[in-house]
Amino acid sequence: MAGRRVNVNVGVLGHIDSGKTALARALSTTASTAAFDKQPQSRERGITLDLGFSCFVVPLPGTEPGTDDIQLQVTLVDCPGHASLIRTIIGGAQIIDLMMLVIDVTKGMQTQSAECLVIGQIACQKLVVVLNKIDLLAEGKRQAAIDKMTKKMQKTLENTKFRGAPIVPVAAKPGGPEAPETEAPQGISELIELLKSQISIPKRDSSGPFLMSVDHCFSIKGQGTVMTGTILSGTISLGDSVEIPALKVVKKVKSMQMFHTPITSAMQGDRLGICVTQFDPKLLERGLVCAPESLHTIHAALISVEKIPYFRGPLQTKAKFHITVGHETVMGRLLFFSPAPDNFDLEPMLDSFDLSREYLFQEQYLCKDSMPIATEGGNEVDKKAGQTPGSQCPRQQWALVEFEKPVTCPRLCLVIGSRLDADIHTNTCRLAFHGVLLQGLEDKNYTESFLPALRVYKLKHKHGLVERVMDDYSVIGRSLFKKETNIQLFVGLKVQLSTGEQGIIDSAFGQSGKFKIHIPGGLSPESKKILTPTLKKRSRAGRGETPKSEEGTERPEPMQPVTLSLSFKRYVFDTQKRMVQTP
Repeated sequence: MAGRRVNVNVGVLGHIDSGKTALARALSTTASTAAFDKQPQSRERGITLDLGFSCFVVPLPGTEPGTDDIQLQVTLVDCPGHASLIRTIIGGAQIIDLMMLVIDVTKGMQTQSAECLVIGQIACQKLVVVLNKIDLLAEGKRQAAIDKMTKKMQKTLENTKFRGAPIVPVAAKPGGPEAPETEAPQGISELIELLKSQISIPKRDSSGPFLMSVDHCFSIKGQGTVMTGTILSGTISLGDSVEIPALKVVKKVKSMQMFHTPITSAMQGDRLGICVTQFDPKLLERGLVCAPESLHTIHAALISVEKIPYFRGPLQTKAKFHITVGHETVMGRLLFFSPAPDNFDLEPMLDSFDLSREYLFQEQYLCKDSMPIATEGGNEVDKKAGQTPGSQCPRQQWALVEFEKPVTCPRLCLVIGSRLDADIHTNTCRLAFHGVLLQGLEDKNYTESFLPALRVYKLKHKHGLVERVMDDYSVIGRSLFKKETNIQLFVGLKVQLSTGEQGIIDSAFGQSGKFKIHIPGGLSPESKKILTPTLKKRSRAGRGETPKSEEGTERPEPMQPVTLSLSFKRYVFDTQKRMVQTP
């Protein structure tokens, strides 16, 4: 290998049959062991079924011509376009530095093109749009058709982070798949120049434990088992030990290659194959390989959550989603929560979760088209939330994800939630939300060992009536509890009278759900005036009769019943189900 190579990963994404694999083939000078639909099933069906990898090498932008000390190796990650393979697309998107969105110029944006664009917005910072198959346009009208599609794509990208992204026309395989190889591709050299201008050399970090995302695993007779993938963090050298954490297996690196070239070391961002011995490739189709004991298997996780705006419908607590973490997709059940309303404006914390804070339980993710399910203090919340974008929406929200089966993944990795069971023939976005894994729960008994420390609360509000006055410091309340409620559990809690006094539930009163309230400060004269006629009316009126008011002249407004309100917090994961009131 002449000089050192700097590797960047460019994703090739788009709708099925848009010509992604043909484009990767036209660009590439070197193919990996998993490129250009090498799988027999891919060739048989004529579509890409798995990630394909190939590369081309160009002088590093900014270097003097004739110097070959440092070269730019562009690794192309060819993702499948079929809707049913979106798990694979998401896995591929998480290892790329730049995305090429391939569009069939005769068809424009299609369902999977849109899903790929959504994935790109989550996982990538830069985009290049490739209008493929321009050879199918009538020669006389070709430029007009290209210009028209370019304007359409510019409009599509207008409301995304990729606004103003470059758009380039090509014909990766003129004449289609069956055409002779003598037909030269069109626009490829222009595309390479564009890619060179768009690629930012990513800052690679050699520190941290070794972690590699493996996408293919196969055996070579007489050599051993090869795992190919992309290094996500750290470095690897010949002779190092690596762990396959999902299997709890540790193996020594026998040899390494980067696109058929033997190497002795590699670092974050590099694409390589690692050869180990005495390991059955059938045990690991794809997954993670890491430095021994650096990764852990988790049963649940706390994640930050951001809804994907194109997903129709709410994100409900207790709902199940397909959760993709790296190359793994498992079912998971979610519980959503937000900051307490006073903290809706707090700056988001993107790399940690604060267990010392209290959080407000939500029946669903709060967004512009959903009203809050739980609020605190009525108008105060409205005013507070009104200062945030989209009214009532906090700046950051979280979820507890409980996985149906354990997953192995690093902290702070990308998490994508989808509804992959949705009908792929409907024109709807199946990607529901994305986020970052802030804390993984390794203990299988996390419901007992961890969750009680997670202070997510529900706000409970109960309303009742003052039935009568006992003395200046005591009233009897009703309609706050059901007859069968154990009122003893509520003794000591504060209640608010609509007349302004604050009382404390003292004891049950009889067997019908009534209760005695102690008023520490005593009833005010005004409150007694309101409550005393109520007593008189009740004593004078027979059943079914409407009592006449004798104080109509003194009180021009009709008398209102005196209401009681009881508000308290109940922590979702408190095993004792205690009711807590703020002082």
